[in-house]
Amino acid sequence: MNYDLIPSPCFVLEEAKLKRNLELLRYVQQQAGVEIICALKGFSMFSTFPMLRNYLAGATASSVNEARLINEEWGTKAHSYVPAIREDEIEELIERSTHLTFNSWRQFEKFGKQAATAGVSVGIRINPQYSEVTTDLYNPCVPGSRLGVIRAVFPDQLPAEIEGLHFHTLCENDSHTLERTLVHVEQRFGDLLQQVKWLNMGGGHLITRADYDPEHLISVLKAFKAKFPHLKIIMEPGSAVGWQTGVLVSTVLDVVDAQGINVAMLDTSFSAHMPDTLEMPYKPRIIGAHQDPVAGKPTYRMGGSTCLAGDYMGDYSFDADLQEGDTIVFDDMIHYTMVKTTTFNGVNLPSIGIWKEDGTFELVRSYGYESYKDRLS
Repeated sequence: MNYDLIPSPCFVLEEAKLKRNLELLRYVQQQAGVEIICALKGFSMFSTFPMLRNYLAGATASSVNEARLINEEWGTKAHSYVPAIREDEIEELIERSTHLTFNSWRQFEKFGKQAATAGVSVGIRINPQYSEVTTDLYNPCVPGSRLGVIRAVFPDQLPAEIEGLHFHTLCENDSHTLERTLVHVEQRFGDLLQQVKWLNMGGGHLITRADYDPEHLISVLKAFKAKFPHLKIIMEPGSAVGWQTGVLVSTVLDVVDAQGINVAMLDTSFSAHMPDTLEMPYKPRIIGAHQDPVAGKPTYRMGGSTCLAGDYMGDYSFDADLQEGDTIVFDDMIHYTMVKTTTFNGVNLPSIGIWKEDGTFELVRSYGYESYKDRLS
C-alpha cells in the first residue's frame, strides 16, 4: 500500500483481504448448511455491500436506521433486533424487516402480533446465563443484564407468533466457546427449540481470525443440526467480516516531551476514532513499530488529537526517531471502528477509502465541518 496516495487520517479497507474473509465465511455457510449474515453494528461500510451480498445471506440491524441502510444499500430486508423499540418506529421496523427479535416479553406482548400479522418472522432473545466474555462491558450475561430473557420466565408452550429464538453471548470467541455455550442453550431451552423454526446464534464468532478452526465450527454446527434438524441456523458476525481487512492511516503533527515521556501527537484520536481501544481495552498494533518498549530504541506514547486527558495509547518503540510528518498506521481498524467514530472536540472524522485489488486507491468519502455541525443544533 502506497501511503503517499492516502489522505490523513483515513480508514483504508483492502479489497483483497475482505474478499478472503468472505470466501471463508461462504465456505462455512455452505459446508455447515447455515445462514451467515453481516451485523452492521460491527461492519457497515456500505460501499462494499455489492461485494458482500455475493457471499453472505443477508444483514442484521440493531436500529431502524441500520435496517433502512440494509434496505437501500444491500437491496434486501433486514434481520432486526432492537433492545427497546419505540412506538413511533415499530411500523417502519416491521416494514423493513423479514425477521424481528424482541428483547423482552413486554415488548413481544406489545408488538409481536402486529409484526406477525404483517408477515414478519418473530423471535425472542434468550439469555442462557452463560458467557465466557471476560470484559463486563461486552458480556450480555452478567447478573442484571438487560439483554434477553432467562428460562425461568418462559412458559412451557411458546405463543404461536414466536417462530425463533436468538442468543448472543460471544465476543471475538472461537468455535470451542460456541460448543460449550450450546450445551447451556440446549439444557435450558431444548424443549423450546423443538417449538420454533429458527435459532439465531448471534455474533462474536471470529471465524476469520488466523487461529480459528473453521472445520471444528462446521462439525459443531452439523452436530447441533442433527439434534434439531427442523431448525434453520443463523449466525450474524460483524467482526469476522471486517477482521484484519484494513488500517487507519494517521500523521505525526508534533513530538513533545511530557515530563520525560516522548509523545507523538497525531491527527487522529483514540477516544473519537478508535474508542474500542479504550473501552475493551486493547493496544492496537502499529505497522513497523515494536508493540512493547525495547531498551535502546526510540520509544513514544501515541497522543490523540482531542483534549481528553486519557486520549493516548502507549508505549511503542521504533527503529528511528519520529519526526513531524511521519506516517503512523494502525492495523486492523475496519470492524467496530468506523461505526463508533465521533466528532468530539470538533475533530474531523477520518476519510474512508479502499485499496483495490489492482493496486489503486479509491477515496470513498471525506468529512468536514458539515459532518460535525449536523450532529448539533
